[in-house]
Amino acid sequence: MEIHIPTNIFTYPDIALPRVARIMQRETVPALSEKQAAKLAAEAVNTLLEQHRLAPGASVAVGVGSRGICSLAAVVKAVLTTLQQAGLQPFVTPAMGSHGGATAEGQKEVLESYGVTEEAMGAAIRSSMEVEQVGELGREAGEYAGFPVYCDRNAYHADAILLVNRIKSHTDFSGPIESGIGKMAVIGLGKRHGADAIHRQGAHGLAKLLPLIARFQAERLPLLGGIALIENSAGRTCEIHPLPAAFIGQKEETSLLHRAAALLPRIPFKQLDVLLIDEIGKNISGACMDTHVIGRLCMPSLPESDWEGPSIRLIAALDLTEETHGNAVSMGLADLTTERLISRTNWESTLINARTSGEGGILRSRIPLILPTAEDCARTAIATCGRANSADVRLARIRSTAHTTLLEISPALLEEARANPQLQVDEELHAINLNCKLQ
Repeated sequence: MEIHIPTNIFTYPDIALPRVARIMQRETVPALSEKQAAKLAAEAVNTLLEQHRLAPGASVAVGVGSRGICSLAAVVKAVLTTLQQAGLQPFVTPAMGSHGGATAEGQKEVLESYGVTEEAMGAAIRSSMEVEQVGELGREAGEYAGFPVYCDRNAYHADAILLVNRIKSHTDFSGPIESGIGKMAVIGLGKRHGADAIHRQGAHGLAKLLPLIARFQAERLPLLGGIALIENSAGRTCEIHPLPAAFIGQKEETSLLHRAAALLPRIPFKQLDVLLIDEIGKNISGACMDTHVIGRLCMPSLPESDWEGPSIRLIAALDLTEETHGNAVSMGLADLTTERLISRTNWESTLINARTSGEGGILRSRIPLILPTAEDCARTAIATCGRANSADVRLARIRSTAHTTLLEISPALLEEARANPQLQVDEELHAINLNCKLQ
């Protein structure tokens, strides 16, 4: 039976959209150019190779994930070229858990959407959802003794494994290691088997298990280590570090996480009535929008009060990125959305990801209030956010949670913005145009 949702009932055509000002957050850590990023990546590979004696012609699986990382193609190309120049035979393997619809073809397509193609990289992409069981955690793992550990079959049978990933805070939990090289080893290479098993343990299990399994893999797999990328608050790569296998899941990776967390993109206001987000997607964050940026967690096993970020009354997610391939997992972190976003959602991919993500995936994938257009979302949010006078509504707009350097704000936020020395304010007010993404 087809269900018709009358989305026009909840619109407020008489509510005026505010005129807005543009503000820029001053960037303190400069981004690397693609040439600089490639050079540093090559140097990091050579540093790791100096610690390992690989025979000429040895195969090296280079793990690449599903996140939209600045200069990713240039970095991966530099990694592959450096390995080839060392007389080795590298290939790319998708290290992204159940993403890409949990299919080999889907995961290859995700890489290709980032420019990581066989032609551009000069190396094969071997994509498979098949895994080998590396072993089980021992008695030293305490309550997790006997926990199974998996690895992508192609990577498992390679002579060496090298991972390329961004270090950043995780959207579901806080722990000694979060998103980064260790997580890619555990969940990315673990494919759907590994991702399902660990996510069933909930947020506390993730925090405890990731370091244990990462260290277990570092000891039992032929891991060279990782090429660890750190981004500045504009979402651009600013640092690249070699992370030897012995440091994965250890204090050295924790140190990189602390560095990355200090540079996390942020919204420069502690309280908002309305936040408009032009686009959400898996290339931006594992939850399609970064929970640290929006200050929402929606994980029953963790107290919401422990999560950093602003207090926002209503959030409207207006569209999906092209790179997310229809995956709209965690759309329920928003309160309102558009018919366009819903129509572009690949429900199979979204629901597979939600199922794999456990409690957070289920609760966050509830459907927000659906409205015909982005303007309808803005008008409805203004009308229902609890401010009697529309002129008092504290509204901000961002391109995505990975791009918070440029914002549009309503007049109610101007005084606070002027008082913040980290903000550059364009005083000229203009009509908000939600038909074009903020750039």
